[in-house]
Amino acid sequence: MILILSSFVASSPVGGGAQAVALARLEVETVLAPTVLLGRHPGLGPPGGGAVAPAMFESLLAGIEANGVFARAEAVVCGYFADPAQVAAAARTIDAVRAARPSAMIVIDPIMGDSVGGLYVKPEVARALAAELIPRADLIAPNAWELGRLTGTVVASPAEALAAARELGKPALVSSIPAGRAIGVMWTDGREAWLAAHTRSAIDPKGAGDLLTALFAAALLGGATPADALETAVGDVAATVLGGDVEISLEALT
Repeated sequence: MILILSSFVASSPVGGGAQAVALARLEVETVLAPTVLLGRHPGLGPPGGGAVAPAMFESLLAGIEANGVFARAEAVVCGYFADPAQVAAAARTIDAVRAARPSAMIVIDPIMGDSVGGLYVKPEVARALAAELIPRADLIAPNAWELGRLTGTVVASPAEALAAARELGKPALVSSIPAGRAIGVMWTDGREAWLAAHTRSAIDPKGAGDLLTALFAAALLGGATPADALETAVGDVAATVLGGDVEISLEALT
């Protein structure tokens, strides 16, 4: 079972809601504690709905804990947060899950922005993610821009992504890495590193990073090696975005 702390967007396939749907298809049980409740993706216009108040978010988490979920969670996946107080509540949740189930995998997707629009969360949320959640992560899943922000570097190639991830000192799944005419996703634990790349999409897909993180985490929990999990997750996401079978190139990085 995977506990997801992220957004719920009713009519757009993004965020924690989309992750829950994708994992259900793999027969992976999920519990979603939403940080925002929106009608559609904000990039499409006024989304409707709004952020879950921090007190409400903490109350949701208390109910989830009381139902025994923390002790059963094989993983916690953290995504979008609207308020630094939510981030603080997520940090306390991670600590409580680890106390109840020390083997639980903590996955942090530090959703902050991208290369097109820059930072799109409050600066204090970005600071809280870096200070409170990144140190607690077993795996971080930023896009290339977010990795660059976390490390104060420019990440515009696989080599730069690998150097930045090593500087951060955490196993990392880094998406949206320019790789010549292709786009790539890199996984590294600081020693071993793999890059999976495929043809670029003609559009800027929304929610691809959320789906990638969920599928990669589920594959690891299912016993796949990181290289196999990377190839499978990237292939599934690419097929969803581009349609049909997509050729994935997989190579080791040094």
